[in-house]
Amino acid sequence: MTKPAWIARARPNPTARLRLFCFPPAGGGAALFRTWWQELPDDIEVCGVQLPGRDLRRQEPLIARITPLVHALADALGPELARPYALFGHSMGARVAFELVRELRRRGQPEPARLVVSGRPAPHCPQRDPMHALAADQLIERLRRLGGTPELVLREPELMAMFLPIVRADLGVNEVEDHRPEPPLACPIVAFGGSHDERCHRGELEAWRDHTRGSFTLEIFAGGHFFVQTAARELLAALGRALGVAAA
Repeated sequence: MTKPAWIARARPNPTARLRLFCFPPAGGGAALFRTWWQELPDDIEVCGVQLPGRDLRRQEPLIARITPLVHALADALGPELARPYALFGHSMGARVAFELVRELRRRGQPEPARLVVSGRPAPHCPQRDPMHALAADQLIERLRRLGGTPELVLREPELMAMFLPIVRADLGVNEVEDHRPEPPLACPIVAFGGSHDERCHRGELEAWRDHTRGSFTLEIFAGGHFFVQTAARELLAALGRALGVAAA
């Protein structure tokens, strides 16, 4: 039987001028992006990235470190990069997207038209309060404070028994391997942040400027760490503007 694909397209658009690959936060999946095509320009194809160990790929082993994940992503997405593309990643997804661009550059692949990073400090910033090794009750409480996970899920032991290993593996991707300096990227970087995000402050978003030789822009939205959900309409309007320029 054919394995599920790395990419979920809610609305395939083979004539699109730009493909947007979207990387979820820790514990998340491609479903987060399934309606984004409705708010973005018609010439952008939204490609939600499906990571192993969840959703249609729940029978596959989780990947808990960024290096093997990025290598697998570069293998899988390489054939998709014949046309202009952009990357969006929120929280953990921002680091995955960034490291993927660097791996693609090492392989001689073209860089994206835009790298859009959301809700995560620049990779060279010191880590604050890593979460991957917390005891289960502490991790659940931290997830509750961050928002984004329904209380019904947090209070249901059977659901958390399935969800926590995914979250912990993703936090390992985000936190365990230290950043390794490399030359700045050539592609422009766009950074999004939440006005009350305790996991990512404005200065840590502005530090993404150091990772590009191209243009850098920053936009702050009302909300906490999961402003990507609570301010979705405003975020997608800003994303559409940034990608509209890239696709022109």
